[in-house]
Amino acid sequence: MTRILHVSCSPRGQAAESYSLAQKIIGFLLEREPAAILINRFVGGGVLSHIDGSYATALGAAEPSAAEMAGEGSFGPSEELIAELENADFVVIGTPMHNFTVPSALKAWIDHIARVRRTFKFNTAGKAATLRDRPVFVAVSSGASFSGKRAHQPDFLTPYLKAVLGMIGLHELTFFSVEGTTQGPLALAEARARADQALQEYFSSPGA
Repeated sequence: MTRILHVSCSPRGQAAESYSLAQKIIGFLLEREPAAILINRFVGGGVLSHIDGSYATALGAAEPSAAEMAGEGSFGPSEELIAELENADFVVIGTPMHNFTVPSALKAWIDHIARVRRTFKFNTAGKAATLRDRPVFVAVSSGASFSGKRAHQPDFLTPYLKAVLGMIGLHELTFFSVEGTTQGPLALAEARARADQALQEYFSSPGA
């Protein structure tokens, strides 16, 4: 059975522009896989706690700690989140851009799923991923424009997600965005239309 994991990161919840864009992506996926199971993981608004001290200490240790072996503290939710990711055939991340990069809620989720000895390991060449690759769609909303000719602010979100998710084995990332959400109703309508067009073009292409 096909599984779609939706990770929603905005503190605005279902009112967020990134949530609406993620729902459109999910709609296209469900058109292809009507029987797919959708798993919604809301992490915005402080729902997901940041990692604790024992978890942080274990990340730098050469061997598993007692807390890691027992699944105590942050290792409990970490294992649950990793299992959701492992079982998903598609991942849809809906996120705002905060201060040029990912919001703290998405960073907290990443800190839980990017875990040494679990989703990556060290070898003589550095870090080696342990997860299989699968399509990851990232729906981004931003108050200002960060891509194309309209860009007038830095983008640290896109390269960061490519690097950190690639570290654990997720390389097939596709980004869609609604940019300039604070530029007025007309600019927002145009941004939504551009995003809709990009979605239509992507999902109607033969190789998608």
